Order: sequence, then C-alpha cells, then structure tokens
Amino acid sequence: MGKVVAIVGRPNVGKSTLFNRILGRRMAIVEDSPGVTRDRNYADVSRFDKPFTLIDTGGFEPASNERLLAQMREQSQLAIEEADIIFFVMDGREGLNPADEEVTHMLRQVSKPVFYIVNKVDGPGQEASLGEFYALGIDEIYPVSAEHALGIRGLIDELQDLLPEPEVIDETLQETRLSIIGRPNVGKSSLVNRLLGFERVVANPTAGTTRDSVDTPFMYNQKKYVLIDTAGIRRKGRVSQKLEKYSIIQALKALDRTHVAMVIIDAEEGITDQDLTIAGYAHERGRAVILIVNKWDLVKKDNATMGDYIKEVRGSFKFLPDSPIHFVSALTGQRISKIMADVEMVSDEFNKKVTTAALNKVLKDAEINHPPPMFHGKRVKFFYATQTAVRPPTFLIFANKSEGIHFSYQRYLTNCLRQTFGFAGCPIRLRFTDREH
Repeated sequence: MGKVVAIVGRPNVGKSTLFNRILGRRMAIVEDSPGVTRDRNYADVSRFDKPFTLIDTGGFEPASNERLLAQMREQSQLAIEEADIIFFVMDGREGLNPADEEVTHMLRQVSKPVFYIVNKVDGPGQEASLGEFYALGIDEIYPVSAEHALGIRGLIDELQDLLPEPEVIDETLQETRLSIIGRPNVGKSSLVNRLLGFERVVANPTAGTTRDSVDTPFMYNQKKYVLIDTAGIRRKGRVSQKLEKYSIIQALKALDRTHVAMVIIDAEEGITDQDLTIAGYAHERGRAVILIVNKWDLVKKDNATMGDYIKEVRGSFKFLPDSPIHFVSALTGQRISKIMADVEMVSDEFNKKVTTAALNKVLKDAEINHPPPMFHGKRVKFFYATQTAVRPPTFLIFANKSEGIHFSYQRYLTNCLRQTFGFAGCPIRLRFTDREH
C-alpha cells in the first residue's frame, strides 16, 4: 500500500473521526471472519489515486495530566520512528495546549513530512482562533472539520502530492517472497540467520523497496526465494520495546511484497493478541501463512505438551485452519531444517490452478449436499465457476442472486474447495456475480 501515514494527537481531538473520514467508512471493530475480532486502528486507503496505509494512534486514556504527557510522548515517538508521514491533530475549539507545543518541538527534529491539522473548525468562530496555533512557528496549518468533512479534500490532495506512484510488482517472476513477522523479541533475527544457513547460496543483501527491510535472495531445491527481513535492521529504542503496537507497521510493510508469511510466536510467553493481529493482517492481505512457535527449547515438556499447544494454536488462530505449525528453537537450530519443506509446499498451493471442470463438479456437489439459502423468497442458484487468479487462489462464481449468499455459506464453499483441492496454508478468495441474461 505504499507509505504509512500516522495520526497522532491528544485524546478527544478527533483522531478517530478523521481516521474514519479519510477511510470513507466507519471501521468495524468486530468482523465476520471467525477468530479475527479485534480493535482495528490500521487500514489501507485505496479510494484515492495513490494508496497508503493509515494508522490511528488513539485508544489510550491516561489517569492524570502528568501521565497524559508521558503517554502522548510515547505514542508520538513511535509514530515518528515508524511512519513515513505524520498527521498531527490539535483541537480548534479548545485552542493551543502545552502538550501540543511539546510534540511540535519533537516533530521539528525529524526529516519527515508533518501535517499540522487543527480539527473541529466548523465555522467562522473557530477560524478566528487559528492565529494562536501559528505561534508554534509552523509554516502551514490545515483547518478541518472531520465530523462535517470540511477541509478534508484539500488535506488529501496535499498528501497525494507527497506519495509515490503505486509500485507494480511483476507476479510473473518465478520467485517466492518470504517474510518473517512477529512481535519484538520473539526471535525473528535468529530465525533469519538460521534459515539462511541451511544452504550457502546466498547473494549479498540488497536494500529493499521499503524502509527498514532487507531482501536476501537464496536458492532451495533449485527454486528462487527472497527473504524479506523486518527484524533487527535498526536498534529499537526503549519506547519501542515498551509499546508493541507499532510492530504491526513493519509487518504491514513486509506483507505488501510477500507471498508466504512466517508468523513467529514466543513459546514461553504464549499466544498474545498482538500475535493474532499480525497473523490476521497477513490473512486479510491474501498471504499464505506458516506459524512458527519459537523458543520451544525453553518450555518444560511432557508427552502431552506439544499436543496441548497445537490445540491452543488451532483454537486461537481459527482463521488459519490448516496453516502448518512448526515448533523450533532458532537459538539451538532445533527443527529449523523442516521449515523450508513446508514453505515450498505452501508456495506450490498458493500458485495452484484447478481445472474449470473439476471446480464445477465440486460446486455442484456442494449445492446438492447443502442447498444455498433463500433470498427474497427465491432459492439462490449457481451456474458455474472459474478460477481467475493465483497468489492467492481466487474464484469467480456466477449465480442468479449473488447478494443473497451469506458469509457462512461462502465459508462452507471454501471448506469444500479445501477438502478437494487442498490449498493448505492459503487463503481462498471467492467472488460472486450475477450472470448476465
């Protein structure tokens, strides 16, 4: 999605309202996909000429004014560290606040574009008070009303001028791009080193197309791979270690160019909400996923330990029902050698094409065994299906009433496809359309 734009500012200045306004819809907190329920404050914005990823840093409620400044400083430092462009939002009704001055001073120290936005400017009364914000020594202030959509178009036009043209990735290249993603300190860098040690046909690392990543090409079984490493490129400050939410940004940047994502879980700490969030974004972006439980050597075990852990992983990652799971130790090298076999398998599944005849037989059998729902008093009927893409496998199904197909029935059809064709570890995309008469 290109550049990352972070919205920062004090609580109640309208960051989330601005987030939703730019996105063009209210971001849902609960999704239909099983196991992917979470608080959403990251979104890809693609409704303008140049796409970007938007981040809302809201959601913290400090207990006191002193804590407010500390929390705001931490959030802003993270945004400055990880994002490409900053939207700094202030409150036009409340006026200039000492905390705004502190963050403005911090933003002057960075060489990234910063938009100084004064929100809640709904009329002449608020416009008259904009002068005090120029006391910050800012060249340009953007007065907006996120609630009433005033000034948003001009803001977006200015942002678009700073964004690069969307990168076109040639999917015909016969290489598989891997990324290793996960929370800080789960062992990503160690795993990278272990994986690149299994066969010494490694070219010199070359700078990737996104900041803070390094691409390393290598060969496995006479096939080309590129490892996109987001781990250990820069030394993280104490703030980044304390607040982990921005590890998502690095995952998002890597996922833009990834085919197979290896999501790393810390065996000692167990599965966290952040692990689910990172894996969820890989799944939503249509990437094949392999789950790696690292630091397995540090876990006290008995005969049931691995079985119990597998049940826990499957129960938590319900949206990844057949992604391979590996229990490894990047430190000792335990079971590392088995990972690439599954990477190869999942990559093959990710690129798999099925014949139209076989696909339509599965569709017909599924329809007979479990008829589609009624819609406006009429039974939904399927005419035929065809595969339109790989990476991920994508299917177009023609029906008489495509809007009447509930997501639960779509999930049923997806399961039927998996039972017949496999697609292990890969998301399956179903598209429905009405057949033209």
